[in-house]
Amino acid sequence: MSTPVAIAGGTATAAGDFLKRLLKGQTQALERAPDWFTRLRSAAVDRVGALKVPSMRDEEWRFTDIAPLTGRAFEPVQTAPTLSQADIARFNIEEATHRLVFVDGVFAPALSAGVDGPGLQVTTLAQALAVRTPGIEAHLGIHAGYQDQLFSALNTAFLRDGALVMVPPETAVAEPVHLLFIATRKDGAYHPRCLVSAAPGSAVTVVEDYVALTDEAYFTNAVTEIVVADNARVTHVRVQRESGAAFHIGRCAVSLGRAAAYRSVAVALGARISRLDHCVTQAGSGSECTLDALALIGARQIADTHSVIDHGQAHGTSRQLHKCIVGAAAQAVFNGKVLVRRGAQKTDSAQSSRNLLLSPKARVDTKPQLEIFADDVKCAHGATVGQLDADQVFYLQSRGLSEAAAKSLLTYAFGAEIIDRIPITTLKARLGEAVLANTAGTP
Repeated sequence: MSTPVAIAGGTATAAGDFLKRLLKGQTQALERAPDWFTRLRSAAVDRVGALKVPSMRDEEWRFTDIAPLTGRAFEPVQTAPTLSQADIARFNIEEATHRLVFVDGVFAPALSAGVDGPGLQVTTLAQALAVRTPGIEAHLGIHAGYQDQLFSALNTAFLRDGALVMVPPETAVAEPVHLLFIATRKDGAYHPRCLVSAAPGSAVTVVEDYVALTDEAYFTNAVTEIVVADNARVTHVRVQRESGAAFHIGRCAVSLGRAAAYRSVAVALGARISRLDHCVTQAGSGSECTLDALALIGARQIADTHSVIDHGQAHGTSRQLHKCIVGAAAQAVFNGKVLVRRGAQKTDSAQSSRNLLLSPKARVDTKPQLEIFADDVKCAHGATVGQLDADQVFYLQSRGLSEAAAKSLLTYAFGAEIIDRIPITTLKARLGEAVLANTAGTP
């Protein structure tokens, strides 16, 4: 089912043309989809027609110019090339026995190793919807908020398939689950979707991984919803290593139950322009969340991170460390908001934004933000922006390192603090190598 789209404003602007081109392939429906799913997609199409493309005139986007994205002609992709295991070998995570692979947005069963049974479910949304798997309707499209978010609405309008991870009660999954999204096509538009549901008392580690087999420009528009029930634990590693010419817009919405724990490590290395909205709602008392992130960019890249930690209940704890390493003429943006609602007493929150500039043309816009409506809380935030310490560089030179090697080592150490928090040995080593390679030859 589809609805005619009237672009907000009614004029043939570049932004309007951008949306019209993207919506060309939206009419393809999902076979055997339940009625509520069809209604969800249709409602999302209506919202795309009502919402406007964000610009630097909007407060939430005032540091990030996405005109290079909206000025290009991206086309929805319905088919994907056939890849072999050898083609994706460098992206494999040895510890992950459960893996779902999507190529150009299309599920690749030959490359995947999912589990679909009465216990742990690692499967596709299409397969789960076809057999009417319970528990999906209560969460899909609920947490990400497509009603007032254009790119989330666009993702939901194209919702046909995606990754589904459901962990049953009191079950601890020892091996990480790897959700791998591969882009191969120039000027393609992809809308990856993930839903992770951890039942009470369960535990799981999920790796959400965006990679490319092309150096060309394309558009990834990803939405992830994570539900952590009472006393459950979810560790979430999100890696964005797209093509350097690509555009990546992502939204991750997390809901925490009573005494639930969510730990996230997000690493952004690729894309010409990337944006991640990371929103955590502490809906149960005594919940915990930790958000660690690293953006390592150069050339003319833009990496924008907006986070919201919403403390809605008492005795909540949150910790956030966001680091940026910015070289050449790149720009990093961080806007981190911690909201403590009335009644969320005994909240304990700390937020830190630390940024390293490697060149005179590099730029960081950082805005840590607290909004507190309770009176018995402990909250702190801070931000630093600077260059490498000259004394530290001199010290390493006095120990026999060249100036370039000294700067490279210090830059690597700055980023390695976040990489070291990834609890998966193979992925940690691989990303550590990528950080080292990107910091080699630091000016």
